[in-house]
Amino acid sequence: MGKKKQKQKVVLPPELPPDVPEDEIEVSDEDLDFVNKNQEYAGFVSKLDTQSITRHINRVADVKEDALESLYEKRSRKKSLATDNTQLEVDPVDALPVKTLDGEVYYRKVSKGPNNFKNAQIEDETVGENDDIAHDNGVMKLTKAEKRAKLKKSRKEAKKQGTPVTEVEEVQQTSQAEVLAEVEKDLSVEESNEKKKFRLAELGTSMLTDPEGNIKSLKEMLQLCKDGDPAISILGLKSLLAVFKDIIPGNRIRLPTDKELAMVVSKDVKKTRFYESTLLTVYKAYLQKLMGLEKVAGFKRVAIRCICTLLEANPRFNFCESLLGIVMKNISSTDDVIRKLCCNTIKSLFTNEGKHGGEVTVEAVQLIANLVKAHDCDLHPDSVEVFLSLSFDEDLRKPEAPKKLDNKTKKKNFKKGRRNDDPNQVPASDKKKNKQEMMSKTREEVKAEFMAASFAQDAMEKRRIQSDTLSAVFQTYFRILKHTMHSGKEGNESISGPFGEHPLLAPCLNGIGKFSHLIDLDFMADLMNYLRKLAGGTSDSNGGGITDSSPPSRLTVSERLRCCIVAFKVMRSNLDALNVDLQDFFIQLYNLILEYRPGRDQGEVLAEAMKIMLCDDRQHDMQRAAAFIKRLASFSLCFGAAESMAALVTLKHLLQKNVKCRDLLENDVGGGSLSGSIAKYQPYATDPSLSGAFATVLWELTLLSKHYHPTVSTIASGISTITNAHDQVYRANVSPQQAFMDMKVDQESFVPKSGQKSNKRKKGGKTAAPETADGGAVVDEEAVRVKLSDHFLLVNEMEENERLRRELERTKLGLQLYKEYKKQKKQKTK
Repeated sequence: MGKKKQKQKVVLPPELPPDVPEDEIEVSDEDLDFVNKNQEYAGFVSKLDTQSITRHINRVADVKEDALESLYEKRSRKKSLATDNTQLEVDPVDALPVKTLDGEVYYRKVSKGPNNFKNAQIEDETVGENDDIAHDNGVMKLTKAEKRAKLKKSRKEAKKQGTPVTEVEEVQQTSQAEVLAEVEKDLSVEESNEKKKFRLAELGTSMLTDPEGNIKSLKEMLQLCKDGDPAISILGLKSLLAVFKDIIPGNRIRLPTDKELAMVVSKDVKKTRFYESTLLTVYKAYLQKLMGLEKVAGFKRVAIRCICTLLEANPRFNFCESLLGIVMKNISSTDDVIRKLCCNTIKSLFTNEGKHGGEVTVEAVQLIANLVKAHDCDLHPDSVEVFLSLSFDEDLRKPEAPKKLDNKTKKKNFKKGRRNDDPNQVPASDKKKNKQEMMSKTREEVKAEFMAASFAQDAMEKRRIQSDTLSAVFQTYFRILKHTMHSGKEGNESISGPFGEHPLLAPCLNGIGKFSHLIDLDFMADLMNYLRKLAGGTSDSNGGGITDSSPPSRLTVSERLRCCIVAFKVMRSNLDALNVDLQDFFIQLYNLILEYRPGRDQGEVLAEAMKIMLCDDRQHDMQRAAAFIKRLASFSLCFGAAESMAALVTLKHLLQKNVKCRDLLENDVGGGSLSGSIAKYQPYATDPSLSGAFATVLWELTLLSKHYHPTVSTIASGISTITNAHDQVYRANVSPQQAFMDMKVDQESFVPKSGQKSNKRKKGGKTAAPETADGGAVVDEEAVRVKLSDHFLLVNEMEENERLRRELERTKLGLQLYKEYKKQKKQKTK
C-alpha cells in the first residue's frame, strides 16, 4: 500500500482591521512632507514577497467552506474565553505587543464601555519574580488571606519533598522600620521647633540691642508667626509684641512724600527713613495677622491680649483707631477673660490721659455711646462701668472768667503811656530797638513756648476735650434711663437678654451719682422725673404722691433703692440750685422696706439707702420719722442679724436726732403719745405721714433684747434705755453700711449659744439635757417651737392680707356711697 496522504494544515490569516472609508482618512501635510523627504524608508514595500502571500491566500481559498467556518468559530470561541466581563484583549493587529523583563509577551487590555473603546483606561500588566500576581485570564492581586494560604501550602509541599523553603515572610503588623521612621520624624519636628525658638530669641535680642541696625529681623520674626505649629506661632506673636512695645516711638510716623523722596538727603536720613518705613510695614502686617487670628477660637485670647497691650502702651502710634475699634467690639464679650482685658485697657486709657492728651478718651467714650445705641442697651454692665474711671475738673461747668488786670499792671502801663483797655499797644520807644535784637528775643521766646507746650496741654483744648467727653457720657446715661423707663410700660415689655433685663441700669445710676455735680441744670428736672418714675410710680397732676393707675414697675427692689439713693445724691450735689420735693422717694423707701427679701435683694444697697436718706438727712418730719422708726423695728424682727443690725443703727440715729419720737419708748396705758394728728396706728399705710406711728409703742425692742445674737440684743437693750429725762446730744455712731458689713462677716463664724444648762446633778436629783459627742447640748426642737410661738408674731400670707384689706376698703366705700345715694333720694322725694 502506498503512503497515506497527509491532511493539509490550514492556518487562517489574521483578522484585518475594520474598513475605514477613504473620505474619513485625513493625511496631514506634515505626513506627506515626511514621506517625501524619507523615501528610502518606504522601500520595504517594494521588497515584499508577493508570491508567498499569494500562495497562502490560495491555500486558504482551496479549503472547503465548511472547514473554514469551523476554524472561524473556534477562533471566536477562544477569543470570548480569553476576555472577561470587564476587559477584552486587543487584537495583535490593532496593538503592539509588550515584552516584560522575564521575556513574556502580552498585549494590553482595555475595559469595555458603552461606546466600544471610547473613554477606556489602558492598564499595563507587569509580571516579575517577586510580584504576587497570578495570570488567570487577566491581572489579579492576592489578598493577605490568600498569601497566607499559599505560604502554608508551599511549606507543606516542601516538607513532603524534603526541600528547604527560601521565601521572605511578610509581617502584618507595623514593621520596626516604619516605627523608627515615625520616631525620627517626630524628633525632627521637635528639633526644628527648638531651632525656631532659639531663632526667635536671637532675633528678639538683636532687635532690642540695636533696632536700627537689625530692623530686617522683624520680617523674619513675622514669617515665623505664620508657622503651621500653633505653639511656634503664639511664641512669635508674643516675641513681636515685646519688641514692638519697646521700640515703637511715642508719636506717629509720617512716611515721606514722593517729592521728599526725590530730594537728595544724607546717609543718616536715608537710614532713618528705611528704619521707619520697615517698622511701619511690619507693624501693619503684624496687626493684620492679629485681626485675622482674633476670629479664630484657639488664638482669640492671645490676639486680644496683644492688641490691648499695644493700645495701652502706645495710644498715639499709627493704626491706634483700628486697635481701639477691636477693643470696643469685645468690651461686652461673654468670655470673662477677653472682657476684663478690654475693660482694663479702656480704664487705663481714661486714667493715663497724659499719654495721648485726651483725644483717645473722647473717641473711646463716643464709641461706647454708639455701641449702647446699636445694641439697644443690651450689653454687659462692665462696658458702661468703665465710665467711673473718668476724671473731670471741678470747674468744668463754670463759665470762664475774663482776665482782669491788677493795679500794679495798670499803673505800669499808665507810666509807659499804654492804655488800660489796650494792653498790647507797643510804646514808641520799643520801635527804635535793633532789629537783630528783636529777632533773637523772639527766637528765645518761641523756643521757651515750644518746650512748655510739649509738656503741658493747652487749657482751652483740655476744657474742650472734657466737655465733649462729659456730653457723650451723659448722653449714654440718659439713653439707658429712657430705655429702662419705656421697657416697664404696658405693651412694651422688653425681652431679657443674655445679661439680664436691665443690665446697664446699675452702672448708669452709679455714674450719675458720681458725676451729678457736673450735670447741666437744664436737664436736672428731667433727670429727677425719670428717677421718680423708676423708683416705683409717677406723680399725679397735683403732685400728691403716687397714683393708683401708674404702671407696675419691672425693676427689682435693689434697683428701685438705687434710684432713690441717686436722687438724694443729685439733690445734695446741687443744693444751691435745686428746690425739689423728695417726699415721693421717702414713700418708696417706706414701702420697699417691707418688700425686701434676704438672699434675693442686696442688703448693702438697703443699708446705703438708710444711711443717705435717713441718717444723713438734716431735718425730718416728726410723723415721717416716727413711721420709719416703727417700721424699722418691725423689720428687725423678720430678717437676719445683718439686716436687723443695720435697721437698729438707723433707728437709734432717728431717736437721737428727733427728741419727740422718744415718746414711742413710753408704754402708756392708751398706747403711745396721743399728741399725733392720727389717733390710730395704720401699719399698712403706704404714706409714712399717714401711718399714725405716734399712737403705738416700740414693743419690738423687748423681743429684740432676747435675740439669739448678742450684738443685736445689746443694741436693742441700749435703745430701750433712751429717755426724755435729759436731752441727749446726737453723736455719730457706726453707719448702717458698716454695721451691716461687720455683722455679715461676724455671722459667718458665729455659733449661737445653747440655752440648756450643764449636765450636772442638782440637789433635787434632776439632770440637765444630755450632751452630744462633740460637747454640744442636744436641742429640743419642740421646746424651741413653743418658745418661738410664744415670743414672736409670724406674719404669713401678707399678699392675701393686703388683698382682703383692699377688698374691705372697697366695700366700705361702696356702703358709704350707697348711704349718700339713699340720703339724696329721700331729699328728692320730700
